[in-house]
Amino acid sequence: MATVQEHPRGHGGDVLQRDPDRILPLLWRRTKPARTGRPPKLTVDAVVTAAIRLADEGGLEATSMARLADDLGVGTMTLYSYVPSHDELVDLMIDGVLLGRELPGPDDPRPTHWRDQVMLYADRTRAVYAAHPWLAQVSQIRPPIGPGMLAEREYVLSCVARAARPEQVNTAAVTIQMFVTAAARGVAENELVRRASGQSTDEWWLHRARLWEDWFDVERHPTMTGLWNAGKFTDGPDEQADAAYAYGLGLILDGISPA
Repeated sequence: MATVQEHPRGHGGDVLQRDPDRILPLLWRRTKPARTGRPPKLTVDAVVTAAIRLADEGGLEATSMARLADDLGVGTMTLYSYVPSHDELVDLMIDGVLLGRELPGPDDPRPTHWRDQVMLYADRTRAVYAAHPWLAQVSQIRPPIGPGMLAEREYVLSCVARAARPEQVNTAAVTIQMFVTAAARGVAENELVRRASGQSTDEWWLHRARLWEDWFDVERHPTMTGLWNAGKFTDGPDEQADAAYAYGLGLILDGISPA
């Protein structure tokens, strides 16, 4: 499978060549009136749901059109009448799982305080990346502009609009989204590496413990040594990452508004 470095989207296609006239109607398919008459044997939603399940089980490499067709019990060419290509399929999968966060809309109940509203977004985003670690295999620099993406933008903007200065609302929202998404991708990547290696991050470090006795030079690393001797390195890598995430997000929110 292609890497993020090899392709802008990281899943084998070139986002620069994506045809908006093909992908946008698919992303926004639920906004169209339902067709009348005999229902089709297969739907785009069913194809996307099956692809997400396969990706959750085996990564994006498990979602080839041939394998997906076999899972659905149809011919491979049949799938192309629902989704034009694997690239568009991945776009639909991404937007589908992001929409699954069910972020409150303008008229939906939500936490009272703006910080709690942001935390709802952050918690649900980390949860969706943990549940669908294949999200770490795709670049979202130019994301599929579907309901899931726009629901996130609207929700985060509406949260910080209550706290940030008007001229800083968009910048504050983008800052939150960038930080939360980066941390969530780290959670997903950690799970992908664990699956591939059969080791947790803690186990990986334990297998390299001789580094500290055989090669670590305390004179070249006095700050690290001082913190170690003071008992400040007691948490494992995952616990450190969680603490750093909470600390960093708190700093961002305090910078927007301390109240």
